[in-house]
Amino acid sequence: MSRGFRLLWASYAVSAYGSGLGFGALPLLAVLVLHAPPAQVSLLSAVGPAVGALLAVPLGPWVEYRRKRPVMIAMDVARFAAMMTIPIAYALGRLSFAQLLVVSAAVAAAKIAFNAASGAYLKSLVRPDELLVANARFESTLWSSIAVGPPLGGAAIGVFGPVTTVVADALSYLLSALGIVAIGSRGRRPGVPEREGCGPESCSTAGGTS
Repeated sequence: MSRGFRLLWASYAVSAYGSGLGFGALPLLAVLVLHAPPAQVSLLSAVGPAVGALLAVPLGPWVEYRRKRPVMIAMDVARFAAMMTIPIAYALGRLSFAQLLVVSAAVAAAKIAFNAASGAYLKSLVRPDELLVANARFESTLWSSIAVGPPLGGAAIGVFGPVTTVVADALSYLLSALGIVAIGSRGRRPGVPEREGCGPESCSTAGGTS
């Protein structure tokens, strides 16, 4: 595998494990800090991702016709910024349920856009015969983070407080963005031109690549 793929995989791993640590952090904050009733906790769990998915609909065409690496970096930075508003508001005593809803929706929308861009970008980093192995590594990383992250996140909340895993999740997005920045133009597969327009999966028909 190329150095570009290894950097992308490492960035994904950091982000995935950070998200695993932060799994369920927003509902826990609603309960522990805001003393939200069950109806509000259920609303936070459902409405945030649903609104994020709706916001992602217009993002689809936007992602399709842009270079994928800058989109991924922007989505990581957006998630970092959104998540960091929570510990800042908590420290100032201004944390609100409405803010948790907005952050949940923003993170969900950015995640969808990031995943759309990363799927296309991966094809520019590995050869076609390496795609199966590459995707397997990403899948194994995802499922291991789901298995390990939440228990560790729950323990961290119990020991260090309710915003600990939120900060860890936010920093994981920042580290992911830095890793993708480090790939640079060296991450492109040799022979794939760098043009505006379609993603690598469609350059043969549309005449461009990401």
